[in-house]
Parts: sequence; structure tokens; C-alpha cells
Amino acid sequence: MNDPRLEELLAYDRAHLWHPYSSALTPQHPYLVESASGVRLRLRLPDGSRRECIDAMSSWWCAIHGYAVPELDAAASAQLERMSHVMFGGLTHEPAIALARRLVNLAPRHTEAGVVSGLRADAADGTGQSPLQHVFFADSGSVSVEVAMKMALQVHVAEGTGKRRFFTIRGGYHGDTFSPMSVTDPDGGMHSLWRGILPEHLFAPHPPAPDASAADLLAWEADTRALYAVHAHEIAAVILEPIMQGAGGMTFHDPRAVQVLAEIARESGALVIFDEIATGFGRTGTMWAAEAAGVVPDIMCVGKALTGGYLTLAAVLCTTDVAERVSGGEAGGLMHGPTFMANPLACAIAGASLDLLARDPELSAVAGLERGLAEGLAPARDLGSVRDVRVRGGVGVIELREPLRGSEIAAYAVQRGVWVRPFRNLVYTMPPYVTSDEDLATLTEVLVHAVATVHG
Repeated sequence: MNDPRLEELLAYDRAHLWHPYSSALTPQHPYLVESASGVRLRLRLPDGSRRECIDAMSSWWCAIHGYAVPELDAAASAQLERMSHVMFGGLTHEPAIALARRLVNLAPRHTEAGVVSGLRADAADGTGQSPLQHVFFADSGSVSVEVAMKMALQVHVAEGTGKRRFFTIRGGYHGDTFSPMSVTDPDGGMHSLWRGILPEHLFAPHPPAPDASAADLLAWEADTRALYAVHAHEIAAVILEPIMQGAGGMTFHDPRAVQVLAEIARESGALVIFDEIATGFGRTGTMWAAEAAGVVPDIMCVGKALTGGYLTLAAVLCTTDVAERVSGGEAGGLMHGPTFMANPLACAIAGASLDLLARDPELSAVAGLERGLAEGLAPARDLGSVRDVRVRGGVGVIELREPLRGSEIAAYAVQRGVWVRPFRNLVYTMPPYVTSDEDLATLTEVLVHAVATVHG
């Protein structure tokens, strides 16, 4: 390295900046990003050279339209000319109202054809409204899960049921703040350190994969129903990521399992909460994973891709029934109010991001990603180190049989023009929807070669 400015920046980073899931005693050596546009990040490498890399991660799954998006830039600029922020307590503004209207109109609803989103059907087509008619804006995905869990608890506090626990499934991940940590997998979900401090909730077995046999599904259902039955009197809500679990292991599960969980919840008077933070806005091939699951939840959390990766923003949608039950209690309302709730700048950009999604109501771009990922990652199945290769929508996963040498995989990929951040035993990608066929072919080829070179 012969760039004193770069040396100084990275030295200060190592000395003072604490990166995600890292130690201050053994600091990471991150790549410095100078700029980003389209699907590419422009990095400075340790030797001072520059490298342009295809982003295989969509910046932790949120930059679905890529970077420096003209429509999102224009929305941000126009909103900055009016106001960047104003408190939401006692005040309101058009960007929040417009975004809430869009979310309500896009929310999943039941039709004769099954559960669909407003991206493909609306009231004018005779499909009716979604039951999710109320929107509470939050700061981040993790905070939206906090709000959703608080909503569920307030329902039962207001009605004096005594129900205080949540029921979920193994392998899930819902965030790093305390309530979400308590419903994240207690063993493999990064939060085992907090056992004995976090509230103890109930974890059903991991659901069967989408191609599971009827016998496997029935066995899982029997175990899950038996566990639930013992605790039904104390369960306030069932919470899960429908169809796909994200940071818990990038696994896909059978939609029939989601239907079973919703059924047993409603039989006992518990609520159904869907965490669509990672799965929403098309990532798994439909606007909401709820569509593939065939279930409309009582409460739904959205985030990540909501603003196209420009600013942090999340939302909790709930039914009128939930809103009325929360508001009818002693508190008289939902006891939560973030400082930056419904930030006008973020709401305006989110509206522009939804405009871009609306241009492709069939999500053909995600279907294209699915085809390209399936074809491009298939050769990894022939590698001895690989246990499984799986693809759904815009998600591609190479699961290894052995502990991952992640830093070596990442370094190999960067040298060949791809940014990827593996974790656990997974080399995975969630590329921006605008990734071209050519770039996708390069991306998948590099990931397969990286695994072959590092792990064999």
C-alpha cells in the first residue's frame, strides 16, 4: 500500500470502528468502498489498487434496484427541498400517508385464486382489500419485530388472557434487539450467549423442505401440534419467516408447514406474525412470501428492501381487529414511538422504490434471477465439499459440509470482481434485481470456483 490517505483511513477504522459481529480485540480488515452504481461497488484493495466488483449481496439484501438509481435519487432530492425530517407525534405528512396507502394496497389478501398481493390484483379487479389495513412505521427491521411482538402482547394484556409467550420454529432469525433475539433460534441463531437473560419462548422443530414427503410433513406436524398443545394456554402469537429463513441458515420450507402453524395459532386464539423483512418485495419470487404460503397474517413486518437500500425504514402492518384490540385496552394505544418514525425522506424514497417494482408486476426480473442462479450454481453440486445447492427466487445458496473459510472465499471472489460475504457454512447470494444475465453468469461462476479452490 502506497496511499497515505488510504492507510490512515483503514488504520483509524481498525482502531476505532466496531463492525458487525466482530471483535474489538481482533479487528476486521474491511475493503473501503469509494463509490457504487448499478450493481457494482468500487473498492480499494489492501495493496492500494482499485477493483470494481459485482455486488452479490444487495448490501444485506436491501439494494434491490442497485446503486445510484436515478428515480430514487430524484425522489430524495425533491424531498430534501421540502423537509428531511419532522416528528410524527402530533404531525403527519404526505410521504408517510402516500407510503402507507401503497403498503395497504400491496398487502396480501385472499382471493378465489388464493393469496395474492396488490401488485397483481386490487379492489377494482374484484379481489377485495387486504385485511392488513393499519401501518406503524419503525426504524429498522429488528425494531419492527419489537413492535409486532409488543402489539401481540398488548392484545392479550388488554384482554387479560395471561398469554405472554411466543411460538416459533427452529432455524429462524428475527433481529439483534432483545425481543427479536428471544424468538431467534436459541442454539444456532447467534444469541445463545443470552440464554437465561432473554425470555424463554417455544421452538417447534425446523419445518420440512419444500420437496419433503407427506410422511415427513405429517411427522413434523404431529410433533409441532403436541408441543403447541401443552402450551396453548400461554401462547400470545406464532411468529415466523414464511417460506424462507434468512440469516438463520438460508433454508426454504414447505408452505404447508406455514399453514399448519397459522391454523394451530388461530384455533387457540393466538395471533399470526409474519416476518417478511428478508422475504418481502419480491425476493422469494412473489411480492410477499405470504402468497406462496397461502396465508394472510394478522401482523406483518417489512423492511430491508422497502427503500431500495437508501435509508433505514421498516413498517408493521396489522389487521383492523388487532388495531382495535390494542387500542381498546387500558393504555388506549400502542406504546411505541421512535424519534425517526415515518421519516419523510425515507418514506419518499420508499414510494419511488415501490414505483419501480410496480413496473414489473409479474416480477419477471426475479424469475430471471432464479433461472440464472439455478443454472450458474448447479456445477457446485459436483464438489466434494458441498452438501447442498438451493435456489428460490433471487436467492442462491451453496451449503458446505465443513466449516467455512469465509475470508478466503471473499478474497478470492474480490480478486475476480465479485463481492460476497459468506457466513456459517454458507456461500450465498441475493443479487440486485437489475443484475444482467452476463453479470449473473460471472457472479455464479466466481462463487462456484471460489468454493472449489478454497474447499475443493
